[in-house]
Amino acid sequence: MSRPTPPSTAYLDHLVAETSGRREALTGTVAAGGRGAVGHQGTSLPDGGAPAALVSAVERAAEQLEPELAEIVKRLHEHPEPAFEEHRSVATLVEVLARHGVEAELGAHGVPTAFRAEVGDPAGPTIAICAEYDALPGIGHACGHNVIAAAGVGAFLALHHVMTSADAPAGRVVLLGTPAEEGHTGKEVLARNGALEGIDAAIMVHPYGLDVADQVWLGRRLLTWTFTGRPAHASAQPYMGRNALDAASLAYQGIGLLRQQMPPVDRVHATIAEGGTRPSIITERAVVHLYARSKYPDTLRDLSSRLDDIALGAALMTGTDVEITWDDGAHPSLPVRTNRTLTDRWVAAQRRRGRDPLPAGVLSETLAASTDFGNFSFRIPGIHPLVQVSNPDVALHTAEFAAAAATPAAVSAAIDSAAGLAATALDYLYDAGLRAAVHEEFAEEGGAVEVEKYFD
Repeated sequence: MSRPTPPSTAYLDHLVAETSGRREALTGTVAAGGRGAVGHQGTSLPDGGAPAALVSAVERAAEQLEPELAEIVKRLHEHPEPAFEEHRSVATLVEVLARHGVEAELGAHGVPTAFRAEVGDPAGPTIAICAEYDALPGIGHACGHNVIAAAGVGAFLALHHVMTSADAPAGRVVLLGTPAEEGHTGKEVLARNGALEGIDAAIMVHPYGLDVADQVWLGRRLLTWTFTGRPAHASAQPYMGRNALDAASLAYQGIGLLRQQMPPVDRVHATIAEGGTRPSIITERAVVHLYARSKYPDTLRDLSSRLDDIALGAALMTGTDVEITWDDGAHPSLPVRTNRTLTDRWVAAQRRRGRDPLPAGVLSETLAASTDFGNFSFRIPGIHPLVQVSNPDVALHTAEFAAAAATPAAVSAAIDSAAGLAATALDYLYDAGLRAAVHEEFAEEGGAVEVEKYFD
């Protein structure tokens, strides 16, 4: 006999924990940024980091790269390439690095359009800077990955200037060229091929309509339902058929009904890609493609289970069969776990550039999208802040944002981001106390997750 399934407490548990954390921060019992300071939730920032002279040196080095960063922004924007096809784009980035005497490994970690460059001593702490450069099919750089690429390369070259000097801190900086973020999970492919071995933290930046220190990024899974029925003449013998389109339609309605019970920022979007051949034939095959998104790994796992139940129920009601395929040809993307201690260093660096990134909680979390950087952030500490290149009302993945990604504001954002990423990395390498706080926070948030097996 069927019984009501017990609801998952995962989302409620997160709400309780977050409310407790905010209450403690407001009463001053816990510092939001770690190390005894208010952090990016307030007006002050923690002390420490690299010496001011060294930070100024990497910021000046980033500024001096303006012509080449503008070149990257322009060339990638003019020749957008989709996921795993970024051959021209990656060649441009490797060429810019070569001009500065940096040898990059093209085709790193088994991905032809990935690259890797390093500077420093791998025996010390290691921080990675990620550069994305894939575009959206048909609309180009409407997510501004050309700006991400310029910022990442600029940050690495600015750090290269310092890391090869007598004042260099112990440690290493790795520049990871990470293709195929749009509609894929290129970073997960790289991680499974060993890209993060020996790397202690990872940082990157993403263009947006505002400067934001910490915004929600949802986990995302891809799903396909293939319903199979029995064909029959729709007029003469409809009772001899089992209608796969009926199953797909019921499942689609099931998604709509599920939304009432989903956590507020969970998202499910679906299309019926196949729904039959002729009205006179009972449909034998129907195919539904879906995206499932959620704010936390465990709530994404629960949402996945609920969607499985919908598909199985629709098949049972219609006498059809259903094949459920999760993440076919891709990997799941986990939400981004933002490291607040590292974020504070980013905010300090951006304030020196005249920017003042919004803290977590200012923007509505309903504005959330997804990124494969989340899979890095559940393996090692990481940050994924946003930098303004457009007006606030311009949305990602639009023609308007694609246009904004080629403006002088985009170049300025790339320079400021290069300086900010470089300063954040330098702080991490130089300050042992900061590193300890970064990894203590990471451990308190649950530590490393075995991403490969999380949804098994």
